[in-house]
Amino acid sequence: MYPARRCSSLLHRELTALCLSSLGTHPNKSGSPKKSSLQTSRHCHSNCVHHPPPPSSNSKPVLLGSVKVCQMGSSSSSRLFSTLAQTLSSAPLADPLVDPEDYEYEQADPDELLRECKEVLRNRPPRLHRDFFRTRASSLQNSPIRIMQWNILAQALGEGKDGFVRCPMEALNWSERKYLILEEILTYRPDVLCLQEVDHYFDTFQPVLASMGYQSSFCPKPCSPCLDVHNNNGPDGCALFFSHRRFQLLHTTHLRLSAMMLKTNQVAIVATLRCRRTDQVFCVAVTHLKARSGWEAFRSAQGSHLLQQLCNITSQSYPEMEQEEDSRTRVGETEEGIPLVVCGDFNAEPSEEVYRRFMTSPLGLDSAYKCLSEDGTTEPPYTSWKIRPSGESCSTLDYIWYSERAFHVDAVLGIPSEEQIGPDRLPSYHYPSDHLSLVCDLSFNQQPHRLM
Repeated sequence: MYPARRCSSLLHRELTALCLSSLGTHPNKSGSPKKSSLQTSRHCHSNCVHHPPPPSSNSKPVLLGSVKVCQMGSSSSSRLFSTLAQTLSSAPLADPLVDPEDYEYEQADPDELLRECKEVLRNRPPRLHRDFFRTRASSLQNSPIRIMQWNILAQALGEGKDGFVRCPMEALNWSERKYLILEEILTYRPDVLCLQEVDHYFDTFQPVLASMGYQSSFCPKPCSPCLDVHNNNGPDGCALFFSHRRFQLLHTTHLRLSAMMLKTNQVAIVATLRCRRTDQVFCVAVTHLKARSGWEAFRSAQGSHLLQQLCNITSQSYPEMEQEEDSRTRVGETEEGIPLVVCGDFNAEPSEEVYRRFMTSPLGLDSAYKCLSEDGTTEPPYTSWKIRPSGESCSTLDYIWYSERAFHVDAVLGIPSEEQIGPDRLPSYHYPSDHLSLVCDLSFNQQPHRLM
């Protein structure tokens, strides 16, 4: 069991402030937003959550080796003149109520950032090679939406709690592990990115991905186990990123999941997006359910609550959807509601009740990764493979659910073999998390109302 949570009333108030989405709209302001000049610590202990000032778009690139990017782990010895280094050493929005469109981030070249990641990681083994498996040809008039789901492993848990007995501590050093995570994201370049166990949102992922054109939202766990770790970087939680160039945000909701009429420590983010190219609307959700064996009924109750909330959200209409005549046809909404994509670490095998709840829900969901199987009905043999003091665990826990009536699965990223993963399993020098990333390309079944 974890030690008693240090969750004071001050923490709850500040976590509530953290949960306010940087995606959402905010009251009209008479003047331009003020950027805070307050210097704050990179550490966020159990009784404080910091919102450092936004990065300056006029700052010059700096040598990563001369800047302490984060207190957890030593600074990198690599000397790179780097836009990535500039962004990693910068701070996030000071005010969670301020719309990110009010700030201008210096735009980064993804190809250049990927090269920089590879340069920093040149002394590590090559990353896992994974192929895409195509299930059908994509339509030129309806380019697919690439979805990425990944539990990236919270840094505080990896170093302080999870006990990966076959993974050297040096392999978990944040100064390099963050580059492994970013390399994975940059390699696949999703349109929508859903992450769990994010405890470096403000000092790493939000600024770096904002420089690549992603808009995002973060919702921390109310009593994150990361807060029990010395020199933690604040609570972990779920984060949702989407390409601002491709999608317009219509609405966002943060949920604290309930089970058996009790509020739990698990959360979800639900965003309603409109494709700027086609006007098609869909919802995307990211969540992380309760871990560990013995909690199957609890996970099932959490899943039931999430499904209920998703039914409510996808049945709503928003003013932006009524701007044109016959908007129900134009944006892709049907009488069954807005199409839905749900990504998450469910901590549940396909044999569990929560999996069956999602398969049989009125939302008409199916699992994208079943497309990898020969019969199209079986999940991969594993999405997580780790060795802890209690033994070896090889499990299928992560899923990308989608509205079967609304989407086709065009392609899915393959699962690496046991030989590729290696005898020490995950995480490792060549892979940064104990969970594999899942990536799929989805296309709308119906044609958009105008050409791309």
